[in-house]
Amino acid sequence: MHVAAGQVREQPSDLLLIHAAELATCCSSPRCDGCSDGDGPRRGAAMGDIGIIRDGAIAVRSGVIVDVGNTQDVLAREPSGNSVGASDATQVIDASGRTVLPGFVDAHTHLVFAGERYREHVMRLGGAKYLDILAAGGGILSTLTSTRSASLSALVAGAMKRLDIMLLHGTTTVEAKSGYGLDIDTELRQLEAAERASQAHPVDVVSTFMGAHALPPEFTGDPQGYLDFLESAVLPAVENQGIAEFCDVFCEEGVFSVEQSRRVLLAGMKHGLRPKIHADEIFPIGGAELASELAAVSADHLAAASQEGIHSMARAGVAAVLLPATMFTLMSEAYADARGMIDAGVAVALATDFNPGTSPTMSMPFVITLACLQMKMTPAEAVCAATLNAAWAIGRGDRAGAIQVGRDADFIVCDVPAVDALPFSVGVNPVRDVVKRGAHVVTSVGGGGRLCHSRI
Repeated sequence: MHVAAGQVREQPSDLLLIHAAELATCCSSPRCDGCSDGDGPRRGAAMGDIGIIRDGAIAVRSGVIVDVGNTQDVLAREPSGNSVGASDATQVIDASGRTVLPGFVDAHTHLVFAGERYREHVMRLGGAKYLDILAAGGGILSTLTSTRSASLSALVAGAMKRLDIMLLHGTTTVEAKSGYGLDIDTELRQLEAAERASQAHPVDVVSTFMGAHALPPEFTGDPQGYLDFLESAVLPAVENQGIAEFCDVFCEEGVFSVEQSRRVLLAGMKHGLRPKIHADEIFPIGGAELASELAAVSADHLAAASQEGIHSMARAGVAAVLLPATMFTLMSEAYADARGMIDAGVAVALATDFNPGTSPTMSMPFVITLACLQMKMTPAEAVCAATLNAAWAIGRGDRAGAIQVGRDADFIVCDVPAVDALPFSVGVNPVRDVVKRGAHVVTSVGGGGRLCHSRI
């Protein structure tokens, strides 16, 4: 599908985006057909090189990118020759004065649940800590009660509404964890709800089984009994259902120990689920080191990760999915050491950790702002972490997260003049247009960004 310089494409494009002030491809060779960054995510200094093209353009046909480059060059390769009117059927998005990015990939969410937990914010304002709330029956256990009683249709409806909000904020691919059932029926129902939402919504949903999210009330004081139950009954059912791709565990003091987490992840691997891990969010108990030992796809949170843990992740090629909105909501100053991780050669990704209690945001632009202001990432690094690296962290590195010939046409138009301006839209959604697999699913026509997709 590569088009040589001066060569005209055989067929006109379905969609043309032209005149982007800055177009960040997040790809070293955007006009090479296939994944030139196929050896993995960006690390170190390479995270700051996001392939910016000024006066950029993208040509799309049948949902796939067929050309990327300077506007004059891309238009010259259209069959009509240097004309915006490539054909009567070609849709044109004029991105003059705006910045174009790959669609955001939200690599860590708890999308499917029922109930609300806003009262916990009041408890935190009064000084309660996360583990205190959990021990009092709040947190995950509160959501468990509501989710167990929710029907499949209610869970799907809730997920669809949240995906709408995520799409309006530029997210085109999202990971979704179970973990609010902690029994067989509800865990499977959560995964089924995520799958149905994915089939009916433009946003792609990647599913993770997280039955080891907490200890359910019926196994109070018996963690080994619960792990026996997960291993003998729940994981075989998850494998048979065939939806989940990953297995995650909350490796944290007061939740699951390193030894218990190892058991969960090894059991998941036996059932075809690739390992992920909630690691060292509050205390440095060795979660990052365990992720490295098992060659996990990612270790997430990492606000308290040790230096040895960070360096072991770099050696093992484990991605770090950082969740600054969680620390913001928890009113913590202990943000993950993004700078140290980047300098150590860890592939850093970003995600919202959207959930009903400790990170109720669905905005990747807000996460990028926090990554820059609180974790000292540069805007370019944050964009790389929220797109290409996040895609690799959920097994979609060959399809999502970059603007490149041959990839799905997933990209967004932001109402800022440059990538460097993106983090400074604090509390304001800069996303005005979203294209998903070539469909213009959020449009700025009429002012602001509004949904224009049709649910299946």
